[in-house]
Amino acid sequence: MEPIQMTKKVIDFQKMSFDHWYNAMSMIQDQAGSTMDLVLNQATWIPEDGRNTLRNWVNVCQQERGRFKTYVDKGFTALEKAVADVAKPAEKAKKTTSPSQG
Repeated sequence: MEPIQMTKKVIDFQKMSFDHWYNAMSMIQDQAGSTMDLVLNQATWIPEDGRNTLRNWVNVCQQERGRFKTYVDKGFTALEKAVADVAKPAEKAKKTTSPSQG
């Protein structure tokens, strides 16, 4: 296997691994937020300001989680583009040098 193909496969594997980890983390955080809502609904002794603060905190965590994913996805896109840019001259050189010329 050629180095460029191997690099592409490694990047694809890392991207897939990140996506699976991110989805699992998202489910855990969403479940924690739902559980917190259930607890807050039953804990009548917590003042409304405290409830709003906790709910806002959950919303901020969800927003920042989305921003983090966007940054990582942009990084993977840039990395894939860089590998593709490196692969173009190598593929072009292969096409111009055929076995009959060598």
